[in-house]
Amino acid sequence: MATEYGLLLPHFGEHTSVEKIVEGSKTAERLGFDSVFVRDHLLFHPHGMEGTDSTFIDPFVVLSAVGAVTTRLKLGTGSLIPHRHPLLLALMINSLQYMFGNRLVLSFGLGNFQHEFDALGIGEWKRDELVEEQVAILRKSWANEHFTHEGQHYHFGEVGFKPRPAPPPKIWYAGGTPASVRRALAYCEGWLPGRITLSTYRKRVAKLRSEAEAQSKPRILEGCIPITSINADREKALAKVNIPGLLESAEKQKFWVKPPSGSFSKAEDLEGSLMFGDPDDVVGEVGKYLEVGIDLIVFDLRFAFDEWEQGIELLGRKVLPRVRELQAPQVRVASL
Repeated sequence: MATEYGLLLPHFGEHTSVEKIVEGSKTAERLGFDSVFVRDHLLFHPHGMEGTDSTFIDPFVVLSAVGAVTTRLKLGTGSLIPHRHPLLLALMINSLQYMFGNRLVLSFGLGNFQHEFDALGIGEWKRDELVEEQVAILRKSWANEHFTHEGQHYHFGEVGFKPRPAPPPKIWYAGGTPASVRRALAYCEGWLPGRITLSTYRKRVAKLRSEAEAQSKPRILEGCIPITSINADREKALAKVNIPGLLESAEKQKFWVKPPSGSFSKAEDLEGSLMFGDPDDVVGEVGKYLEVGIDLIVFDLRFAFDEWEQGIELLGRKVLPRVRELQAPQVRVASL
């Protein structure tokens, strides 16, 4: 299977717009992108590096709008946070699959913002347990016409859904920590960290593959969502990115591999978590992931959403054709 390429949609922040989401998705499909992705929040407080505008459009509403105007583009979550009741979540996922066909790429993560769970009265619940239990309930709902559940957080008698997705969507685990690798291998079909440095990604993938082999499991799907800024002028691309904010965020990542200097102090230290420059630069950065062997790259253009259309065009016309010609050394295990 060839590596697939997606885009994070502009459904958050000051440059959110219906036109960017809908027309941009149609353009992405026309230019050969494989997927579009959304973030998930209940009460959105932007990360400091991405400004202060709290505009946020519900991910399921966004994916429904995109699904209605496209036919091939996969609809991805990067990632779903476990603040919904799993039966509501099952209904929403099943409905998306029914309306738009077998196009869902589902990833789940713990979430970064405690205040969202506190607001719902579940702030004391362990989120890692929530994710695993929700995934188990989803799979029950997909495999059985009727089912019950007695778990640590959710309890209900006989329920059922119709229609049920066939085939059921694959599930990815989101996160870049060693624990995320263990969870992905334990009960998911893929591992999808967000932005992650290349050196850290290499370390995680080596662990993921060695553990799969040790447990006699097949290799699971692997991906990443790097911050991306592309422009015909390399310096203009770099100028769009909040480098100090990214470096500050990187310093807080206690499980990332440190650069040789011991701290994140310059743009080059963000290799892998940030792709910037002209098309040649971005092709080179993608090539580094292809050398490792990767199934999915989702370009996160959040720092250049004001030039969203230009970014899509440059990536679609000047990057995708070239990176698709590059041969990754790994044999892919399955389609997304």
